[in-house]
Amino acid sequence: MSVTAPQGFRAAGIVAGLKDSGARDLALVVNDGPSRAAAGVFTRNRVKAAPVLWSEQVLKGGRVHAVVLNSGGANACTGPAGFQDTHATAEKVAAALGDSAGEVAVCSTGLIGERLPMDALLPGVDAAAAELSRGDGGLAAADAIRTTDTVAKISFRQGAGGYMIGAMAKGAGMLAPSLATMLCVITTDADLPAETLDRALRAATGVTLDRLDSDGCMSTNDAVLLLASGAAGVAPAEDEFTALLTEVCADLTRQLLVDAEGASKAIAIEVVGAAAEDDAVTVGRSIARNNLLKCAIHGEDPNWGRVLSAVGTTDAAFEPDQLNVAINGVWVCRGGAVGDDRDKVDLRPRDVTITVDLAAGPHSATVWTTDLTADYVHENSAYST
Repeated sequence: MSVTAPQGFRAAGIVAGLKDSGARDLALVVNDGPSRAAAGVFTRNRVKAAPVLWSEQVLKGGRVHAVVLNSGGANACTGPAGFQDTHATAEKVAAALGDSAGEVAVCSTGLIGERLPMDALLPGVDAAAAELSRGDGGLAAADAIRTTDTVAKISFRQGAGGYMIGAMAKGAGMLAPSLATMLCVITTDADLPAETLDRALRAATGVTLDRLDSDGCMSTNDAVLLLASGAAGVAPAEDEFTALLTEVCADLTRQLLVDAEGASKAIAIEVVGAAAEDDAVTVGRSIARNNLLKCAIHGEDPNWGRVLSAVGTTDAAFEPDQLNVAINGVWVCRGGAVGDDRDKVDLRPRDVTITVDLAAGPHSATVWTTDLTADYVHENSAYST
């Protein structure tokens, strides 16, 4: 049921005509309350799409009545006219719901640098509002936000006392976020204030969605929104809610990873023995963005020297002659030199785990990435045409 698993939410996903394919391309998620508490995290790219700029302002109020999302166009780098298009979209949703545009978040995804066809989008808002439902609406909405995604991504969990968390996400390329990964809407019928939602969301995304680094490219449109209806009448403890929210975000992270554009390997980079957690994340990201290593993993070549060279580009605390590296459980590097026979490494499975022991402290972190394939290059060389 996706975002409509919790009580108090309706959703819709319709064909507005934004995509040439004729697929669903407009989604609407509505919080019927009684609470409208909300939080959001957004891309840190300095080039932000108009919907991000708009929604950042909306979330400052800590209340969201509805989220409208479109695929088929990012509305990024479109100037003042593009921002006006976002404003007009929010106004259209507000009119359909009899509310204020100040509590309507807007999200867009697709090609950068082109304005949206408002003559199709605005009537689509009315059509989506007419189809809002708790039944099939959640799945339809998750389908409508896809671009190069091959499948819709949804997740939900039930917490103690009966409250629910539901979610939908999209993303298959430009997966190198800072606080968020592409577009994601999370809903809950727990009764929690905006301040608690904000802390929980930042904690959950910080160790999940924020550590998915498929291709090193940060989107202009990344947004993760968390809406609470309070309809379950349950106010869980913050740590309990954060743990459940983290489970949902981790599930979405995995789904985004395995559906990354052209990928044939899902790679978990576990960095242990770090002097600080930031060191572990820095090392993990450096390895995740090493194209030579990503090519090696695609070719099923356990070239651990490329791991060490990536570690060496960081400012993390370590001694080169104390580094240890394992690939799928085989410690191919010990003490910064040759370890176990690399021929023992089996890289045929889709899932690959690279473990790096910095031997410098007690901290750890995991960053997720994918291999670099000819299919990825082809898809992104022809994306705009």
